[in-house]
Amino acid sequence: MLKSEFNYELPRELIAQEPLEERAASRLLIVPRNGAFVDSRMRDLPEALRTGDLLVFNDTRVLPARMQGHKDSGGAVEILLERLEDEHTLLAQVRSSKPLRKGRSITLADGSKLEFVARDGEFMRLQYAGEEGASALLDRVGAIPLPPYIVRAPDAADRDRYQTVFAQTPGAVAAPTAGLHFDDALLAALRSRGIEGAALTLHVGAGTFQPLRVDDVSQHRMHAERCVVGATLVEKVESTRTQGGRVVAVGTTVVRALESATADGALRPFDGETRIFITPGYQFRAVDLLLTNFHLAQSTLLMLVCAFGGRARMLEAYAHAVTSRYRFFSYGDAMLIHPADGVPVK
Repeated sequence: MLKSEFNYELPRELIAQEPLEERAASRLLIVPRNGAFVDSRMRDLPEALRTGDLLVFNDTRVLPARMQGHKDSGGAVEILLERLEDEHTLLAQVRSSKPLRKGRSITLADGSKLEFVARDGEFMRLQYAGEEGASALLDRVGAIPLPPYIVRAPDAADRDRYQTVFAQTPGAVAAPTAGLHFDDALLAALRSRGIEGAALTLHVGAGTFQPLRVDDVSQHRMHAERCVVGATLVEKVESTRTQGGRVVAVGTTVVRALESATADGALRPFDGETRIFITPGYQFRAVDLLLTNFHLAQSTLLMLVCAFGGRARMLEAYAHAVTSRYRFFSYGDAMLIHPADGVPVK
């Protein structure tokens, strides 16, 4: 497969720059296995599902992961955290006009210093000597790391709106955006119809926004992300399917976490890193429906969606969304996708 096979045209004005006033006011494009697409609303999701279905959410919490500083020479530096390895070690992308040399330090806006101690691929390992720990440092000087296609500076509202209402476990540097559409009222409406929810954790890394640098999709190596699928969730998934319910993944991160936990064919508790790269032809073992936002052309996330819904079918759905003026990407609208005919789902 070539990455050019996952392309579509998108007018720039359809890239959502701000969240809607109400989370559940987003539009919802329902993509059935066959037949016409259905233009709906997130508020109507309970009617699109069935009693006994299980929604699986990603409860990761986005860190204020973007920091500004300067080198000893005075040159400006931007730091985008990839992950906290511990409370004094940060793995990050570091951008500056000239490369930072090992052993040199970065001074942040409040005078705190980070020392560059090692390189790890495209990332730099930075050491923080402050007694408070790196989490407190981020809370004090960091900003919410809005994606590069949102061409404005983050404001105070983003600290709330670029988090899901069920975010609990700090560690992500990008939001699991399908979850941004849920508010307490929608969650209550789902429960009232017998549609339950459960959670796992996958800490979304900055690599989620990186383009493929190879034309041959099979040559791409995914970035690593930490995920935890607990025993309680595994039991809920098994119970749901035993009783005839469906597992609805809320976002591509949930798909990647669940499928990573089925390495031997059965869903089992999992705690570790995943580099799973899902492309057309993949046999899904743990997911029956997928709720997701619209994704960038030629991205690994679009490839995952095409693996689930069928490439031709999904590109047709994207064309419908463009014509119908849906809002795209992180603060945009959503899709509810049924697996396409011929897509192997266990």
